[in-house]
Amino acid sequence: MFPAPAPDALSTPVAWADASGHIAGVNAAFARWLGVSARRLQGQPLAALEMEGDAMARFLENTDRELLRLHRMALGMPGEAPRFAEGWLSRLEGGGWLLEAHPVDEFPAPDPAQVLPSALGAALKGLAHELRNPLAGLKGAAQLLARRAGQRADNEDERELIELIESEIGRLNTLLDQLLSPAPQRPHAPLNIHAVLERVLRLAETEGGWSVRLQRDYDPSLPELPGDADRLTQAVWNLVRNAIQAGAASVILRTRVEHGLRIHDHLHAMALRVEIIDDGRGVPEELAEHLFLPLVSGRAEGSGLGLALAQQVAREHRGTLTYRSRPGHTVFTLLLPRDGDGEEERHVH
Repeated sequence: MFPAPAPDALSTPVAWADASGHIAGVNAAFARWLGVSARRLQGQPLAALEMEGDAMARFLENTDRELLRLHRMALGMPGEAPRFAEGWLSRLEGGGWLLEAHPVDEFPAPDPAQVLPSALGAALKGLAHELRNPLAGLKGAAQLLARRAGQRADNEDERELIELIESEIGRLNTLLDQLLSPAPQRPHAPLNIHAVLERVLRLAETEGGWSVRLQRDYDPSLPELPGDADRLTQAVWNLVRNAIQAGAASVILRTRVEHGLRIHDHLHAMALRVEIIDDGRGVPEELAEHLFLPLVSGRAEGSGLGLALAQQVAREHRGTLTYRSRPGHTVFTLLLPRDGDGEEERHVH
């Protein structure tokens, strides 16, 4: 795929990708420049190297363009400091792509507080691209099942499961759209928190492969609150799934109402308390201080994104996510203010 001269003979950092946009190889200069091994780069989505913006991802999706000019682009691997370069990304004859990077060093050293969010964004963009095709296949299969189910009369349970599949595919596609092209947060609308929790329980029941007792402890007097049902579903599902994967035999979803509660710097007349309680192994002591940071996980196969996303959803709803844990008893508490945007809210000085 790579034209003469041999890539390792070049002092310029060069990487080349196959037609699907995955890195097929890099030269020694490219690996040294990024500070990672060539083996680690092999097979990674080329677009995932872009740590700020999505110019490369959009270029790779546009079959009409042959050349992309890189202008002071931040490149790197997730968890690593970004490297800045000028250069070109071009289409190779016969298929594939060539990235030629010319490092520039006039940029100040990056703020460590900014490196991790940038790295996380790059990782999520690469993941989003990878998930597009299987989700399209799942959507087609669900539509086929729906047509077959419509031809039979006694299939209420089957139709319900198909609707759940289609709903979750739609939610995941929306999440991918937000990762690839971040849009302003959607306006919040009145929702029933128990409807959100029931959807999460249904997801847990249908995923299968687990032996866990799911219990409800709801306060039926809870009022509606303004929020995003899809985002809250994602946050609570992440917490329930974490509990199950921590070896819980029992998971309880509890709701209560709180009055006169201070959240951040505001005193709210009313707030909703959602607790996810489990009897699993608990939070490892070595992770306690960093639990909500992206890419922190107590499992070797874990992504470390679930709790970070759940905390972000809590912030989007002006709420908080906290926890207390010991082996055999862990409680994650989601506090959501009930106050609408137009209702009275006192600032605490």
